[in-house]
Amino acid sequence: MTPKEFTPDALAALERAERLGGASGPYALQAALAACHARARRAEETDWERIVALYQELARVQPSPVVELNLAVAIGMAQGPEAGLAKVEALAAEPALRSYHLLPSVRGDLLARLGRWQEARSEFEKAAALTRNERERELLLERAADCAAPEPQRL
Repeated sequence: MTPKEFTPDALAALERAERLGGASGPYALQAALAACHARARRAEETDWERIVALYQELARVQPSPVVELNLAVAIGMAQGPEAGLAKVEALAAEPALRSYHLLPSVRGDLLARLGRWQEARSEFEKAAALTRNERERELLLERAADCAAPEPQRL
């Protein structure tokens, strides 16, 4: 179920489970994360601090490098790109993420938000080379090209 497919009944059931203390397993935490996105009509309305807390709990109950990378994204949204980048840098040596295209993609996004265009461009190009999805590759190469423009587009 994607966040926008949540019905009011599904959101109410999740809220009841949270109140009863039944939302601490990995599936309930993932549902709570999706619900946070579903509740927000726009990205600016997303409760990023709540998402950070949920990813921290998910990392505790079901640790994985991908969960940590998602936590870095949430930190970048809640606390700013510098904080998110610090978390991403700590994951850079993680063997499980070495060929995962989303690591340089996230790094590129955070660097672009910091105005570090050349570094961002390099990361988007690296991500494009790693992905197997053609449409995603096109998007990443477009982002890389935007970073190389004389006046980079706001990404």
